[in-house]
Amino acid sequence: MNLTETRYTISEVAERTGLTAHTLRWYERIGLMPHVDRSHSGQRRFSDKDLDWLAFVGKLRATGMAVADMVRYAELVREGAHTVDERRELLERTRREVAARIDELTDALAVLDYKIGIYGGKARP
Repeated sequence: MNLTETRYTISEVAERTGLTAHTLRWYERIGLMPHVDRSHSGQRRFSDKDLDWLAFVGKLRATGMAVADMVRYAELVREGAHTVDERRELLERTRREVAARIDELTDALAVLDYKIGIYGGKARP
């Protein structure tokens, strides 16, 4: 640890990320968070790298990725460079699922736009 590196308490991280302290502790307990440093008194001390990781986890959550898959991804990262192919496959699968959902939502949006147009007198039934 670099002595000049900024460290954040769990309440500061909760405020910065919008996650609760309970969620942050749960992430650590299930293995979604890498090892979080502790102060001499045992208080969690998060780094900027931890905040970056949490931002990435937030993006994975937004994709609808299952928690088990997120934990697996975190495990693969910790295992090292030899897991790059498996990590890529996991992300590619998630990307395909997100793209399919976007297609479904685009179709649903078109139907809504059509109906709104009808009610607004801009389209013919």
